[in-house]
Amino acid sequence: MFVLVNLKAYAADPVEIATVAHEVADESGVRIAVAPQTAHLERVAETGVETWAQHVSPVEHGSHTGSALAEAVADAGAVGTLINHSEKRLKLADVDGAVAAAERASLETVVCANNPEQVGAAAALGPDAVAVEPPELIGGDVSVSQADPDIVEDAVAAADAVDESVDVLCGAGVSTGEDLDAAGDLGAEGVLLASGVAKADDPRAALSGLVETLS
Repeated sequence: MFVLVNLKAYAADPVEIATVAHEVADESGVRIAVAPQTAHLERVAETGVETWAQHVSPVEHGSHTGSALAEAVADAGAVGTLINHSEKRLKLADVDGAVAAAERASLETVVCANNPEQVGAAAALGPDAVAVEPPELIGGDVSVSQADPDIVEDAVAAADAVDESVDVLCGAGVSTGEDLDAAGDLGAEGVLLASGVAKADDPRAALSGLVETLS
């Protein structure tokens, strides 16, 4: 299982969480990555944790002020990127362009989608994975794998129907080991979470508890 921690723009210390994530990954053998703000990518990557960007823009080198250039993200130490998070929605053509930009910079890609139908459309663009995240559950106390397991199963089926090589991650409300186990039982290859770690009083305890059944 892959655990991808999105720090969003929370008032959390990205280096502290990255350091903890790296240590828990080493101790547990579980793949854990951290996606900080773009300005913090290099500092986070220096901790040794697998580092992801929260977004890349569908652009090449040129006159694109304010864009997150995929090559710059990679130069800062990122090895992957989220695309089309519910808080950073893109048109389908721009999702396609962002996936292409990430591939150009050798970045792994996870495209976010609201529902199984969108998962199928996203999978057709050839990302490495798609994360299903019903917006109403994001930031809540109940994970999608617990609240509506059919969405996860249907998302896995939708991705498989298009391209069996595209993994499905489970997002929205994930915070416990039970959530992670439930996601795996439903066919997901990992989880995407944020507040469960980024807003935790003890990020190490939160991450350790999340992966304890996998180690």
